[in-house]
Amino acid sequence: MILTFRISYRTQWGETIAVQLLDRDETIMLSTADGELWEGSYNLLEATPGETLRYRYRVFRDEECIRQERGTLPHSIRIPSKTEKQYKSLKEKAAGSDKMQVVVIASDAWRDLPIANYLFSSAFSGEFDVEASEPASSPRCSIVLRVVCPCLHQKGQVLGLVGETEALGEWQRPILFTEILPNHWQLDLDVYQLTGNCQYKFVAVDPANGTIEEWENGENRQLYVPQLDLGVHYAMPETELYMPSSTGKIAGTAVPVFSLRSEGSQGVGDFGDLKTLIDWAVKTGQRAIQILPINDTTMTGTWQDSYPYNSISIYAFHPMFVDLRAVGPLTDKEKEEKYQKKFRQLNALPQIDYEAVNKAKRDYLLLIFREKGEKVLKSKGYKEFYKKNEEWLLPYAAYSVLRDKYNTSAFKDWPEYSTYNEQEIKMLCRPEGPFYQNVCYYMYIQYLLHVQLLEASEYARKHSVIFKGDIPIGVSRTSVEAWVEPYYFNMNGQAGAPPDAFSTTGQNWGFPTYNWDVMKEDGYRWWKRRFSKMAEYFTCYRIDHILGFFRIWEIQGDSVQGMLGQFSPSLPMTPEEINSFGLNFQKDFMTKPFISDEILVRIFGEQADYVRNTFLTHSHYDIWSLRPEYRTQRAVLGWFEREGGRMHDAEKVRDGMYTLINNVLFIQDNKESGVYHPRITAYESLIFERLSHEEREAFMRLYNHYYFERHNHFWYEKAMEKLPQLLEAAPMLACGEDLGMVPDCVPWVMNELQIISLEIERMPKNPEHEIGHVWEYPLRSVCTIGTHDMSTFRGWWKEDSALTSRYYHNVMWRGGDVPAEAPGWVCEDVVKRHLESPSLLAILALQDWIGMDEKLRLPDADAERINVPANPRHYWRYRMHISLESLLRQDAFNEKVHNMINASNRI
Repeated sequence: MILTFRISYRTQWGETIAVQLLDRDETIMLSTADGELWEGSYNLLEATPGETLRYRYRVFRDEECIRQERGTLPHSIRIPSKTEKQYKSLKEKAAGSDKMQVVVIASDAWRDLPIANYLFSSAFSGEFDVEASEPASSPRCSIVLRVVCPCLHQKGQVLGLVGETEALGEWQRPILFTEILPNHWQLDLDVYQLTGNCQYKFVAVDPANGTIEEWENGENRQLYVPQLDLGVHYAMPETELYMPSSTGKIAGTAVPVFSLRSEGSQGVGDFGDLKTLIDWAVKTGQRAIQILPINDTTMTGTWQDSYPYNSISIYAFHPMFVDLRAVGPLTDKEKEEKYQKKFRQLNALPQIDYEAVNKAKRDYLLLIFREKGEKVLKSKGYKEFYKKNEEWLLPYAAYSVLRDKYNTSAFKDWPEYSTYNEQEIKMLCRPEGPFYQNVCYYMYIQYLLHVQLLEASEYARKHSVIFKGDIPIGVSRTSVEAWVEPYYFNMNGQAGAPPDAFSTTGQNWGFPTYNWDVMKEDGYRWWKRRFSKMAEYFTCYRIDHILGFFRIWEIQGDSVQGMLGQFSPSLPMTPEEINSFGLNFQKDFMTKPFISDEILVRIFGEQADYVRNTFLTHSHYDIWSLRPEYRTQRAVLGWFEREGGRMHDAEKVRDGMYTLINNVLFIQDNKESGVYHPRITAYESLIFERLSHEEREAFMRLYNHYYFERHNHFWYEKAMEKLPQLLEAAPMLACGEDLGMVPDCVPWVMNELQIISLEIERMPKNPEHEIGHVWEYPLRSVCTIGTHDMSTFRGWWKEDSALTSRYYHNVMWRGGDVPAEAPGWVCEDVVKRHLESPSLLAILALQDWIGMDEKLRLPDADAERINVPANPRHYWRYRMHISLESLLRQDAFNEKVHNMINASNRI
């Protein structure tokens, strides 16, 4: 059997087109006579009748692949079920030939991504395998129609074709396609039964009775019947098809798991509560649930571990999310009642008592493990879980045991095992070892969490609800991954964000930055494993700080704030290049903190003399310099931690010292000496005021070039090295958190890869807009009123009265006085506008949904805030003030939400 590939692709001199057979690991080089139409044949010596082949086209130059089709939707074709032997009886029809050969011609068009790629994700089309079926007898020669069409499985439908001729059903009797791969459909039409060119349409069919349930939109299609020799099967280029009902928009709710409250939870939301949340979503017509990261963050055992983006494992879930209702009760009734009383007390608190909740739940889990753990560890389900997850599970359990033993997560401070050694850890975890039960305890907890989250995930899929997870950009520098795989990280750097609307001094998250060069060497295996693990549970995911895949804001380890960071990777400037902008580069003046008497008085006031005597040394005239022992923010912080308790206004003086250290125009590159970066927002610094008018203009030309022009193509290439591979690692719908200082290349990449963007009214991407224009949002976007890093709408309403007034009059088009508190009707109007936006997904915070009902919502809007990014030591403890069961019983409110969603065509 000969398979011939044809594609029209205009190449440049020296380029060659090839076909990669994905299931056979073979590459077929094509040839061309005109540089545009490429063709090549492949002899299927070991073809199985009815076999489905998947393939992609690639472009080579000098034996190197320089481009290939992207995405999770390769070309496919099911080869005929007849073989050459079966055609022998028909050889007289082959013009007397003694030998007959089956030829399949696959005519294709280059395809990077489908027009509506999101519909092929597991969020919209689900996840399923096509059942292998006995192929029907193929026609003697045929036109092969190939269609990629999503979402039919979700509605229990199959693809059909109906046309004007008798062979095509006379517009009444549809001919059914065969689904050869998920969302890939094929129909072989016998050329000898077709009477000539004709019209047809694609339809969605109920396979049980053959009834047409939906017709495609648009004009009738034309089928042109070619002249084919016996045994030739001509496969037309694949058609992308989207039925009208598959293109609807969706509404949903965002809420952290820890914020959920049910009548039976134990002081914090858990995985069991997710199913009740899904019930509420279904009742109100919502089809999406979004949560924050759920990974284990246990480092200190204190409330400081409440920060969900500082995980100790990218795989392990936080033990506090175990639903104890599904694993208890204890056999000791007295102990059981004691714990249940404690849990009721914790559950009645308005906020989470992180330390008390975690201690109580872990103590209870330890008792349950001692009673039931051995049986669970012998179960088939656990053994399968362990086998599949051993690579990360065993190191995580060993890490947790050692953290407890040495009372610190800083593995570098452990007296033993500070450097990970696989064989030593296996010895530590051996069954006859003293720590075996402790190791099993942690693996037991992870198995419970896996089972419970999987149940919630399957419950969401069953009810056609998108389950959206969150992939943090960083991991803790004392995480399991940093211990086991340190070569993937730059431990000297700290990841963060430059100054933005969340924090005027930038954000220092403290995470190590990634060693992308090392990750690239193994094809980004670390990230692909991470995405693949997420796909076990979620159908959609949020890429936290997607800008980090272009460049990350890297801060030296001796800095506390984010002002002295630099983008990595980046293109620093030489002194000669700086001079070329008309600014005379002066290294000492421009790269060392500029401190004068005037500046000291402006920053410290009456404390200026104390600062001079304690932290500074006199240079000349009115100029001062930092003492060597206080030249970094970490050194200053250390002093205030030791001595600051005894001085007045210690925090103000400390922050003033940070400002002094930040008072530079340029920062030397972290990796290469003699090249520099303009300090972020240096135009707002005190040293900038010392420049002449001409120097300021020159600096601003340089600054705008550096931050808004210089890196766009460079960062585009860096992102395109990583993101296409990672997106193909899992079938989930990818959403990017593209907020902050966004370079122009970010929307280039997100549009090219069809990553869903994030749109927030109060963080407009158009610099000319004070408030975002909701009606201008792109289809491929998630719109929301605010994120977990922001105040709720009701909280925002009170933050800036002048801005609120402009919003009330110019956005909402309301007259009269502005209400001091956002009334329910205002909140409802805002929700309504977001639901009516063009965005594919409108996912609103639970607090903003409830804010529409003045009787139902929490009176104190400030208590609804989840995080304050400007405070790196914020306590994440928000919890919904009513139970999910109570929310389900709010019939009038739920009906209102349902009607609003229905009216916006998001049902």
